[in-house]
Amino acid sequence: MKDNQKLSELFDGMPLRNSVLSMVLGCLAMCMMFFGYMAIYNWIKLYSPVHAALILFSIGLIFTFGIAHHVLCGVPEWLYVKLGRTEEAREIITELFKKTSVTMIVCYAGFLIFGISLFLAVFNGYTPLPKWACIFNTSLLMLVLTPLRVGGSGNWAGALMFLGLLFLL
Repeated sequence: MKDNQKLSELFDGMPLRNSVLSMVLGCLAMCMMFFGYMAIYNWIKLYSPVHAALILFSIGLIFTFGIAHHVLCGVPEWLYVKLGRTEEAREIITELFKKTSVTMIVCYAGFLIFGISLFLAVFNGYTPLPKWACIFNTSLLMLVLTPLRVGGSGNWAGALMFLGLLFLL
């Protein structure tokens, strides 16, 4: 976001509807994910009330701030394109992103709390899952995917976690 020429080239020819679709579909996906995370909470509650409480708290952070984050990441893209991809537009969206980045930080803190709680519950034997099943965890999978610069690594990590747990539960 520091180099306007590269940023402008990246968004060259991008229709405004892409940003809007990203915001709407991201929020819709998070609403649908909520049920999966609540299912994990209800399952963990059977084995460890402490881990369940932490997971429930993390779900509140993930979904309250995560939905806001999806919108507040799409709006700067939309504004940048709408304002003509100028240096002034880059400065405006950079300021907006910095001032609203707390939504991203709190959302990822929620994912971290969730991941640590689930990992500890499985690894310490509070659940009937084998210890090796703790690898199916959003936090661990995001750590693996992030250095690979996979777009939407948090989304992919969540999908892999649910896929792994689907076969184990």
